[in-house]
Amino acid sequence: MKKILIVVDMQNDFIDGALGTKEAESIVDYVAFKIKNFDGQIFVTLDTHGGDYMETEEGKKLPVPHCIKMTHGWLLHEKVYQALAGKSYKLLEKKTFGAKKLVKQLREIGNGADTEMELVGLCTDICVVSNALLLKAFFPNAVIRVDAAGCAGVTPRSHKAALETMKMCQIDVSEDLTL
Repeated sequence: MKKILIVVDMQNDFIDGALGTKEAESIVDYVAFKIKNFDGQIFVTLDTHGGDYMETEEGKKLPVPHCIKMTHGWLLHEKVYQALAGKSYKLLEKKTFGAKKLVKQLREIGNGADTEMELVGLCTDICVVSNALLLKAFFPNAVIRVDAAGCAGVTPRSHKAALETMKMCQIDVSEDLTL
């Protein structure tokens, strides 16, 4: 069984920057611990925008510049970056919620039938749910799991709603000990 950990957008802007929350700050140590103790392949996504962010469709609906490439807010949180030291991982930039590059990379590994994919990261209700559903669509026979304790949403309420949505779509969700 192939084991894959997908770390979604654990970037400064989502933790303590432009779109940061205390809930996001509270999962950093857990995500770092999870990375350090994971034995398998790791993929890390980076929400990536350019200087034209405010002119994009996302920028018009969420008018908060964030994760502008090569800024401090775009970088992985230092604890997450340190946890990845010495690990084999692939860093994937994405311009939207779901990471098409992730699907492409995983297709190169196989069809998913003998694969367990686990997601942690930010934000549960935007990028985590988008990627989990994308993976489920492309790899219907893979075990896809979300570690709720390693995720945080824009709000606690939207975090819970996203977890329920994923459960309804046959994505395994671990018990969230932080609720």
